[in-house]
Amino acid sequence: MNGRIPIGAVNMVWPGVAARVVVCLLVWAMLPAAASSEPRGQPKRVLMLHSFGRDFRPWSEYARTIRADLQQQSPWPIDLQEHTLLTARFNDPGPEAPFVAYLRSLYRDNPPDIVMSIGAPAARFVQKHRDQLFRDTPMVLTAVEQRLVNRIELTDNDVVVAVHNDFPAFFGSILQVMPETETIAVVIGSSPLEKFWLEEIKREAKPFENRVAFVWYADLAFEQILHRASALPPHTVLFWHLMSVDGAGIAHEGDLALRSLHAVANAPIFSYQEAFFGHDTVGGPMHSIAGASQATVNVAIRLLGGEKPNAIKIEPLRFASPRYDWRELQRWGISESNLPEGNDILFREATIWDRYRWQLVLLASVILIQGALISGLLHEHRRRRLAEVEARQRMVELAHVNRYAAAGELTTSVAHELNQPLGAILTNAETAELMLRSTSPNLREIADILADIKRDDQRASEVIRRLRSVLKKTPFEIRDIDLNQTVREAMGFVGDLARGQGVVLNYVPPPTELHVKGDPVQLQQVMLNLIMNAIDAVSDADPRKREISVTAVHAGSHAEIKVADNGQGIAPGDLNTIFDPFFSTKPQGMGMGLAIVRTIVEAHQGRIAAENQPSGGALFTVRLPIGRGSAKSA
Repeated sequence: MNGRIPIGAVNMVWPGVAARVVVCLLVWAMLPAAASSEPRGQPKRVLMLHSFGRDFRPWSEYARTIRADLQQQSPWPIDLQEHTLLTARFNDPGPEAPFVAYLRSLYRDNPPDIVMSIGAPAARFVQKHRDQLFRDTPMVLTAVEQRLVNRIELTDNDVVVAVHNDFPAFFGSILQVMPETETIAVVIGSSPLEKFWLEEIKREAKPFENRVAFVWYADLAFEQILHRASALPPHTVLFWHLMSVDGAGIAHEGDLALRSLHAVANAPIFSYQEAFFGHDTVGGPMHSIAGASQATVNVAIRLLGGEKPNAIKIEPLRFASPRYDWRELQRWGISESNLPEGNDILFREATIWDRYRWQLVLLASVILIQGALISGLLHEHRRRRLAEVEARQRMVELAHVNRYAAAGELTTSVAHELNQPLGAILTNAETAELMLRSTSPNLREIADILADIKRDDQRASEVIRRLRSVLKKTPFEIRDIDLNQTVREAMGFVGDLARGQGVVLNYVPPPTELHVKGDPVQLQQVMLNLIMNAIDAVSDADPRKREISVTAVHAGSHAEIKVADNGQGIAPGDLNTIFDPFFSTKPQGMGMGLAIVRTIVEAHQGRIAAENQPSGGALFTVRLPIGRGSAKSA
């Protein structure tokens, strides 16, 4: 239209614009409030004064923890200034005025917000020179034993975070942990501070003098202390207090001296200072560095926040719950049952179970699974063995029945074989009777007749023996046998049967003895079945060509017996099933003979095969492992 904005449209747009402006103003107003939650303003200046040095244990551990906690917990930036009062480590400290002048000039224009002393010498120094240094500055006297605080010179600007050394409680804990202790050797230096503590320890140790002896290593050079500590008598413990200056006036770093002592001592070392725990001491009730440091930091933050020092009162801190180093307990053979109640054992080495829990669980699972599988396999093997034994027993019984059947087929042959010697015996006996009736019998001829009777009787007995050996029921027994003899006995059984059917039975023996491991009765049955089957196979052949050949040879590590006939052979389709149970080509056959033969041969770790000869007829080959006797003959 004409490019002007309608008045109504202005009225509609203005409320939305005004709302956005109000929101922006509110957000801008809230930004200072959000920013004020962060530390603002000038850093708080804290002066920390060390007694023996920034790295002198145990006070260095208090200072380190206080420094870290204060920086972390303070709501203001902290400007921490640290100085060291080195004169505390000397028997003749010299004048302190130069150090006082140095501090006064350093902080004249920028005094600290609070002064924090670490240890008794530093506390004594700030109390002594308060008026010259920081008259109105709040002071925190920490890491100091309550007996070393000059209560008379305390002002309303001082807060004390003190500890209490309960020596009777500590000595009592040593005797509880090691009840066989006879001597306590106290290791302590000879600086003024250490001399003060030497007298305090002697005073508080008096109640224990009727129970243990105390030896005081206070006036000795440290090298002498090391020498004595390496050859302490049994049932002695070392009590480590402090070693800043030894009896020879040589200054020592606390932890370095203790490490040297720990390296040579032949007795456990006890100390109530937590700073030495975890490296060289057994443990026990100790001052908690974390507890004392946290109490000091809480006081400092309250003072920096403007709270009046005289309103802050802290009770002296006592020993914390006893703690022990598992490695030292193991080293000195200290029983955990002797430790006081509520103790805490640290540095316990992880067991194999702790380190490799999942691996051990997996390994145990694998072993259990393998054990279950092996157990199952053994059970299955046992069942298989039982099944094999049962099958072998059934085989023996079935073979026995088969032998009875074979004996029935051989009845005619056996009867004929018995009739010959029996008939000869009867004839010879009648002849001898007639000769004896004569008036002058020929005794020589009678003797010959008797010899013939004896020979025929033995022949009949042999027939009966062989028949009984076939028919008797005996367990399966493996022993060394002459295979040639076994084959000959089997052929002797069927000789008359073969001759009666016009069959020529030939045997080609091996050139040497042929020994195998086997059961003679079972192997004899194998030969009987194979030869009788061969006789049946040639029964329909031309009477002039009925021939069976049995050959025994030595073939490598096996003995081979071949039974060949010139019958019609085996149908090609039957070669794969001829040894199956109940397979027979005879109308009256049961089909068990060859199945029994294969079972017996395989029970002797052998093999049997059937094939047709190129010239006609069937060939059965039995392979049996050679026995020890044949190996010698070979």
